[in-house]
Amino acid sequence: MLFVKHSNTDPYKSHAIEEFLMNKFDEDCFMLWKNEKCILIGNYQNAYSEINTDYVKQYNIPVVRRITGGGTVFNDEGNFNFSFISCNVGEDCFDFKKFTTPIVRALNKLGIKAELSGRNDLTIEGKKFSGNAQYKSKNKVLHHGTLLFSSNISDLANALKVNPIKIESKGIKSVKSRVTNICDYLKVSMTTEEFKEYLCNEVYSSTENAEIYEITEDDWKEINQIAAKKYATWEWNYGKNPQFNMEREKKFIGGIVNVSMNFNQNRIQNVKIHGDFFSQKDITVIEDALIGVSYDQKSIYEALKDFDMQEYFMNISNENILDVLI
Repeated sequence: MLFVKHSNTDPYKSHAIEEFLMNKFDEDCFMLWKNEKCILIGNYQNAYSEINTDYVKQYNIPVVRRITGGGTVFNDEGNFNFSFISCNVGEDCFDFKKFTTPIVRALNKLGIKAELSGRNDLTIEGKKFSGNAQYKSKNKVLHHGTLLFSSNISDLANALKVNPIKIESKGIKSVKSRVTNICDYLKVSMTTEEFKEYLCNEVYSSTENAEIYEITEDDWKEINQIAAKKYATWEWNYGKNPQFNMEREKKFIGGIVNVSMNFNQNRIQNVKIHGDFFSQKDITVIEDALIGVSYDQKSIYEALKDFDMQEYFMNISNENILDVLI
């Protein structure tokens, strides 16, 4: 496994690095990294319904769309991100426990009782400190997650527009009560850099054939191009959010699915599917299949009956999708 080292904190370049590594190496990779203050949204989410636009504009906070599914997360100087890229794509490639175990084990050694909870969260005493997401491309899987170490929870709460359906389903009042920082549970205090070094050493020492890789000048040229052409563009981060005249949303075991549509003479003219679900295939295939379809149960069923929805919405059935569409 390659342990990739860099000091970049530009969120556009951070995600370009992940994409670059997936394309360049046929080896497993691990990376522990930080972003400057920013908001990272899931690939299938509507940016405007996830963020506090006034707050983001006032404080000039970058909003960056990931290639992975899942929900919105907040990054600042007190937050770390970790990435695993695996070339061993088997039946367990979407097993979140496989990739979060090294993190949980390292925290347990510090006397912190961390655990994987629900679909994709790491928690301490029921409070979330890490959200995780995955993306599959050909024979590789990217798994990455956040690590709230000493983040400003007030900034986090102000920057995000949390969907009430998430809070209500957990029986809690606000985002502040849902999240926590790792540093609050340390028996011996550590700085962010001390924690980073500790975590890197723990993962490195428990990995066979570990090797350090430092990003080269030529690598940076490619990374900068990916960032400029994709992750730093309005089209990528906001352009997936056209206006519609109908919106429906439901929460399932596999996550929230939000469908926005407009119509012409009762036929679907435009459709966009958002949410914090996970997908193995490009969701636009489902959207395209609905264009021009009459807006009734039978027609929509016929348009989608040959699709295996588990490939597009993990842990969400065909019946669930029909339920949110009609």
